[in-house]
Amino acid sequence: MELLFVKIQKPEDVNFILVQSHFIKTVEDVHETLAEAVPGIKFGLAFCESSGDRKIRFSGTDQEMIDLAVKNAKAVGAGHSLLIFLKDAYPINVLNRLKQVSEVCHIFCASANSVEVILAKTEQGTGILGVIDGEPPLGVENDQEKKNRKSLLRKFGYKL
Repeated sequence: MELLFVKIQKPEDVNFILVQSHFIKTVEDVHETLAEAVPGIKFGLAFCESSGDRKIRFSGTDQEMIDLAVKNAKAVGAGHSLLIFLKDAYPINVLNRLKQVSEVCHIFCASANSVEVILAKTEQGTGILGVIDGEPPLGVENDQEKKNRKSLLRKFGYKL
């Protein structure tokens, strides 16, 4: 077995979701789910089929995001992996919906951070072991930082 690390390539302001899924209808079902969750959402997705034709299947509403998804799917290359890139939308707006898609098995991460995918490669193929999402903490928040966090959530409209 060989361990590999693939850094997800994306602009800083783009959010990324990495999913383990199954079955060829994943692409259409996830596309519909994202489109229903956020009207006008801009996204691209790519699914690495692991049997049959073993193609990278893709869809989306934004060509830049579709191109990112396909490029990163080629780099990851793990069977049944689904890579989703969001522009001007956030994972918090779609994650619960994604969890309800019947083909979704596992969500590895949802982040705007720098992400590295940890892969294992064997004679059969490549599988995702996990992810490194962002960087380690630099300390514990103080009272002012706690106030700032709470204020930010209210500014975004997530809290009253």
